[in-house]
Amino acid sequence: MLSIRLLPLLLVVHTCLWSAVKLPALISDHMLIQRDAPVRIWGRADPGETINVSFRGLNISTKADAGGAWQAFLPPSPEGGPHTLSILASNTVAIQDVLVGDVWVASGQSNMVWNVGRAANAQTEIAAAGNPRLRLFKVKQASAAAPQDDVEGEWMVCSPETVKDFSAVGYFFARALLASEGVPQGVIQSAWGGSRAEAWVERTVLEQDPSLQYTLDDWTRLQAKYREDERAYQAKLKEWERRTRKPGGASVPKPDAPRKPFDQWTPAGLYNAMIAPLTPYALRGVIWYQGENNAHRGDGLKYRHLFETLIRNWRLAWGQGDFPFLFVQLANYAKVPEGGAWPELREAQRQTLEIRNTGMAVIIDIGESEDIHPANKQDVGLRLALAARAVAYGQSVTHSGPLARQMTVEAEGVARVRFDHAAGGLKVKGRELAGFEIAGPDGRFMPAEARIDGETVLVTNPAVPVPAAVRYAWANDPPATLYNSAGLPASPFRVPAAGW
Repeated sequence: MLSIRLLPLLLVVHTCLWSAVKLPALISDHMLIQRDAPVRIWGRADPGETINVSFRGLNISTKADAGGAWQAFLPPSPEGGPHTLSILASNTVAIQDVLVGDVWVASGQSNMVWNVGRAANAQTEIAAAGNPRLRLFKVKQASAAAPQDDVEGEWMVCSPETVKDFSAVGYFFARALLASEGVPQGVIQSAWGGSRAEAWVERTVLEQDPSLQYTLDDWTRLQAKYREDERAYQAKLKEWERRTRKPGGASVPKPDAPRKPFDQWTPAGLYNAMIAPLTPYALRGVIWYQGENNAHRGDGLKYRHLFETLIRNWRLAWGQGDFPFLFVQLANYAKVPEGGAWPELREAQRQTLEIRNTGMAVIIDIGESEDIHPANKQDVGLRLALAARAVAYGQSVTHSGPLARQMTVEAEGVARVRFDHAAGGLKVKGRELAGFEIAGPDGRFMPAEARIDGETVLVTNPAVPVPAAVRYAWANDPPATLYNSAGLPASPFRVPAAGW
């Protein structure tokens, strides 16, 4: 039996626990906050409670609303640290070892999840990974039916212990930027293997766009088929149980249970659980590596609008304008049916560059024909970092391989293809320029001879006297032979002749 004399003490403890200010997982020790931008600090407390936030000699006061939610904005702050962020309410929370630098969200599917421990030269990379100016946050994978207000995860100082299970692309990207910019870098990994792009888009955005209705219809059909298969399975299971009770019935094989549709396919499910809770946190930009799971469905051409919608959705949700959105084009990979959607999806990704402040890392030359998860994540990170230097930091660097801009028809049936990012001339890697095809007005593509002429490529086939279109590297696992003077590969493309 409790002593009466203990009750006041227990009541005091209970009151303190009830009124203690609560912070989201992102606001914690070792956090990295975005430099040169207003930074939101938020949480929960007792309704009407006064909260004081102190950082770098500044003190900001705010009050919790009727539901207990509160927020305060730190003014733009230059890079630096480590600092202490203090939050005073009925209790005091001191967030230690805070850096100010650039924050990047790293999202997508398994190639973004692929960790340093499984990358090329893993042991060497892990051993050299100690760097207190790099900060890592790994969001626990989750799906939700409605937008959530927090995630599971914690900020970690980059070290051999913490980097092993962290996104290899995210780490190599941040390491390259730290080396080039000298600014602390933070990466928030929020990715899930096998995910579809529509899982990362807000539900209302999908519902309000008739051209994206197919994503919701596909999911409805998947669920309906699963319910039908589950009913059939239960009937087979009962029959199996009946038969196994009879003499000799033990040899009857048990029926296989149907596979439930993956959570990471649910439209808006990953946005709700893994993106919406991040949107109050100020960031520098996003890096994205996804597309394989949409290409498998034969929806390559549809991906452009879906992907552009995702980018605009995220930018609107964060409310920071057109922040840099950098993405990886699908690598070469042979183990999918030829004539499928992989070349078309790469084209959709290339066309997405028409959106402002986007950049694309072309990796058609560093994939692995037999492995959808190439081990060379170092060059992927480096090429994304080049895109960041141009798009996010405004540097005059060659950050992309050649991108086909225009095709014109010369005399005697020769097509000339002009490129962006070809300053200094084009280069051939290997013995000859391969992977080009040409088509006439009938649209039938045929292998073509190609040669470099300065910053252009001349393409011809005697059987096509009137060229109408040219394409390059238009296959799942094509040869990558065309590069610019910076050593970056050309993106696969198809272009029509001017006037067609």
